[in-house]
Amino acid sequence: MELAYIPSPSSGVLYLGPVPLRGYAFCIIIGVFVAVWLGNKRWVARGGRAGTVADIAVWAVPFGLIGGRLYHVITDYQLYFSEGREWVDAFKIWEGGLGIWGAIAFGAVGAWIGCRRRGIALPVYADAIAPGIALAQAIGRWGNWFNQELYGRSTDLPWAVEITSSADGRVPGTYHPTFLYESLWCVGVALLVIWADRRFKLGHGRAFALYVAAYCAGRFWIEYMRVDEAHEILGLRLNNWTSILVFLLAVLYIVLSARKRPGREEEIEPGVSDGGTASPGEGDAADAGESSEGGSEGSSEGSEGADGSEGSEVSGGSESSEDSKDGAGSAKKG
Repeated sequence: MELAYIPSPSSGVLYLGPVPLRGYAFCIIIGVFVAVWLGNKRWVARGGRAGTVADIAVWAVPFGLIGGRLYHVITDYQLYFSEGREWVDAFKIWEGGLGIWGAIAFGAVGAWIGCRRRGIALPVYADAIAPGIALAQAIGRWGNWFNQELYGRSTDLPWAVEITSSADGRVPGTYHPTFLYESLWCVGVALLVIWADRRFKLGHGRAFALYVAAYCAGRFWIEYMRVDEAHEILGLRLNNWTSILVFLLAVLYIVLSARKRPGREEEIEPGVSDGGTASPGEGDAADAGESSEGGSEGSSEGSEGADGSEGSEVSGGSESSEDSKDGAGSAKKG
């Protein structure tokens, strides 16, 4: 007998007055905002300009959504193109179905375009946004709860999720909430990256690679718990193999990058150096102000010398003039 369980919502649609808002889409939107917010804080802390992360996200997010949907449709094509299925459903992204692998890959292409337009290196942007992506995933996974999908084996654990209706025809009951497991894991990944970045001053894309490796490690065992239909290779689900491959590539990148480019970037955005140093234009303006102040002080001191008061504190130009006069007088005497 279950002591407790996590109830699933009776409907995956929330209503803001007369306006319907699907829970899955709502979770994705909130996740994006959190990722941009945290990424902006990390970017500014490194010395970048506020708003740069959001500007680049305008490119990264649409690409990521398209890539995530493409990966899902391609790897689960039988859900849309087999007999009795409607191919037009492949475009109904609000009903669920985003593959993180495709989302990250295509999102990186969009981010590269945005970074290139701003003259920013993609790895440094990826480092800033990495923990935010993990938190976005943690929030986005709750969209699966609204849709009553992506759960594991049947269980009577107190934290089991109750499934009342299922698109795959499974019997209503309580199951392992794999969406919750992955959500909690992603929160841990975000905290790990933030801690490691502060502790080891990760740079040149290594913070992002750490996020990728840590996420893949968790995704492997969570994927292993799932029992929904999936393609298998040598007894393992496709996403298990993807996790292994991407994990190895991320670790390899961390090792090679640390050897080739140790430390952090000194400048993350054109005209803004690490630590928040002003841009060249701002620095020139400040220098010009100091120069004018110094010129005024020099002129004032020169005036005091002309009046006979402490004339030794004159500008360098006056001293040079007096030296040349003395030199000329000495030459005549010689």
